[in-house]
Amino acid sequence: MIKRDQGRYRRLLLGIAVAPAVLALAACGGGGEQQKGKGGAGGRGGAGGPAQVGYVVVQPTSVPMTTELAGRVVAFQSSEVRPQVSGVIQRRFFTEGSIVKKGQPLYQIDPSLYRASANEAQASVANAQANAEAARIRADRYRPLAEIEAISKQDYTDAVATQRQAQAQIALNKAQLDTARINLRFTTVPAPITGRIGRSLFTVGALVSATQTDPLTTIQQLDPIFVDIQQSSAELLALRRALASGGAVPARADVRLMLEDGSDYGLVGSVEFAEVVVDQSTGTVTLRARFPNPRGLLLPGMFVRAQFSQSIDQNAFLVPQQAVSRDPKGNATVWLVGPGNKAVERTVTAERAQGVYWVVTDGLKNGDKIITQGTGTLKANAPIRPVPANTPQKVAPPPSKDGKAGQGGDTTGRGQGGQSKAG
Repeated sequence: MIKRDQGRYRRLLLGIAVAPAVLALAACGGGGEQQKGKGGAGGRGGAGGPAQVGYVVVQPTSVPMTTELAGRVVAFQSSEVRPQVSGVIQRRFFTEGSIVKKGQPLYQIDPSLYRASANEAQASVANAQANAEAARIRADRYRPLAEIEAISKQDYTDAVATQRQAQAQIALNKAQLDTARINLRFTTVPAPITGRIGRSLFTVGALVSATQTDPLTTIQQLDPIFVDIQQSSAELLALRRALASGGAVPARADVRLMLEDGSDYGLVGSVEFAEVVVDQSTGTVTLRARFPNPRGLLLPGMFVRAQFSQSIDQNAFLVPQQAVSRDPKGNATVWLVGPGNKAVERTVTAERAQGVYWVVTDGLKNGDKIITQGTGTLKANAPIRPVPANTPQKVAPPPSKDGKAGQGGDTTGRGQGGQSKAG
């Protein structure tokens, strides 16, 4: 009897424990059906309304046609120091890698033979002068004798000719003396230009000659310095046609450099000239730019990237980069606010970028409204709600389980576009 009552009591407790769980499941099922009946929140624009997009109004402006080309650094002046006479190097007067001045002695070649040659030439001049004096006196004595016919006129003519030959010999010997003195001066090898001198390829005691192929050393002037820029002949031809058609005007060619490590050089140079011939092997024309180089940062042979403007396009449009996309063929396209606030896709010409903008040279007109925000889901001729770019846009939060809006209020999304007005 007691055991039977205990079994009934346990079954009663189990029923009480299971009942709340069954009621909870039923409530959940009813709430889900109710939520399903009401329906969730719609997409952007709410209840199928037109999508809100941000736009900018574009206007034609003057845009420098910036070009970036490869270049190589070249010394402003470079001179190979070579001997002009033969002999043995006795002394070296400079420190390798230092700055030398024009005319500064660099090497001393043994001058003994050249000093002796100068002395010999000096003696030859003195001998010629003595002979000329004797010939002059003889001719002077023969003149009155020839007048009274004491001697034949032929003897007097020969005496005058001998005198003139003696004078010519003096001039010849003086020229030889000058040559000997020049060679003697060449035994001291001077610096032909001012600049930084390199290593010496010949040491003291080395025999050098005026006909050797190797220089003694090299001097380079590095401040200022040149950068040779290579531009294709096709680009140069297009530039000249643009200038001739009046669509562009020449620009002052200030040049900026990007170094091999990607950093900006800092100092601005200018284009000096462009060659008038095209390299047959590369099809390029060389432009030479001049840069200050006070710190010696640019060294001959370095590769750099040169950025400069050769002309100014007076009828170009600056369009924010996020507004321009490419189709499968690579053509640039933009979305515009069309008549009746409908999205219109248009193909434009955008061949180069400038900062955060694409430079559009064809396909737009003054006053076009370019869509810069909300272009991800646009379709041609779809209705839109255009607002100026960067206008706050309300974004509805997802509904909660009870069908009401979530807590936390509205959020504000801001685009990245801006007014496309460049001066």
